[in-house]
Amino acid sequence: MKKRVTVLYGGRSAEREVSLSSGRQVIAALQEAGFAVSPIDVGDDLAAVIQALSDPRPDVVFNALHGRFGEDGCIQGVLDWLGLPYTHSGLRASALAMDKAAAKAVFRAAGLPVAEDRVVTRAELEAADPLPRPFVVKPVNEGSSVGVTILQEGDNRRADIARGWTHGDAIMVERFIPGRELTVGVMGDRALAVTDILADAGQFYDYESKYAAGGSRHILPARMAPEAYAQAMDIALRAHHALGCRGASRTDLRYDDTQGEPGRLILLEVNTQPGLTPTSLLPEQAAHCGMSFPALCAWMVEQARHGA
Repeated sequence: MKKRVTVLYGGRSAEREVSLSSGRQVIAALQEAGFAVSPIDVGDDLAAVIQALSDPRPDVVFNALHGRFGEDGCIQGVLDWLGLPYTHSGLRASALAMDKAAAKAVFRAAGLPVAEDRVVTRAELEAADPLPRPFVVKPVNEGSSVGVTILQEGDNRRADIARGWTHGDAIMVERFIPGRELTVGVMGDRALAVTDILADAGQFYDYESKYAAGGSRHILPARMAPEAYAQAMDIALRAHHALGCRGASRTDLRYDDTQGEPGRLILLEVNTQPGLTPTSLLPEQAAHCGMSFPALCAWMVEQARHGA
């Protein structure tokens, strides 16, 4: 009998469109891999989602949600309550990873390299620069570079950004690290590869660069000093374990090679629900390691469980 897999996708976060794209890819891949697939486009009605998960009850839930309520421990808690195995990380790791301030505290305790930062209010950001420029302004609890801005010398947008802020009361301000954007996928106890991400037109790797066709170029494997490449892989695996992640994750780093190689690596964040869209990085790295997209999704299903 085919294993019954329910795919949760869509959701109610700022990353809904990304999740819809991931979900469509996953549904097709799981069907190709031989699973009986039931999709649920998650909206505001949690009771309807619970009902759909209860009758008929699936063997596994594939969590293809991104952002708040899908990646921050909320849906994980619901699935734990229902006793349903699900893909990706559990409640605790998901909540930690989504809270950038909490995650950085974990990374620092584990001896991992992170950038100097401050968490400020909108009023504090409006009043003055919290850190020397250039610095990065980002939400504490969003993904996919939603709401991220880099403020350089001479940029007069700080007060306008503070007044128009819509991503919660807390704002993370982080020292800008020059150099290159890297990412490393992790599957279980294995780091896959290092990708060098070149955003279109030299911009930083923002939402548009991540998901628009042609928005960025991926150099895989990244061309960098071998010792730095190995260190990036090690940092990603250690960060995955420090947060208590399971299944697949993806770690984003900056590589400051402006003074030559080997350069300085800085851990930015860990994504516990890596994108699974046509332009996403984790499937690309899995393919580089010889794993097709249906095989990747099947592996995630086989790793599914509930609880911490």
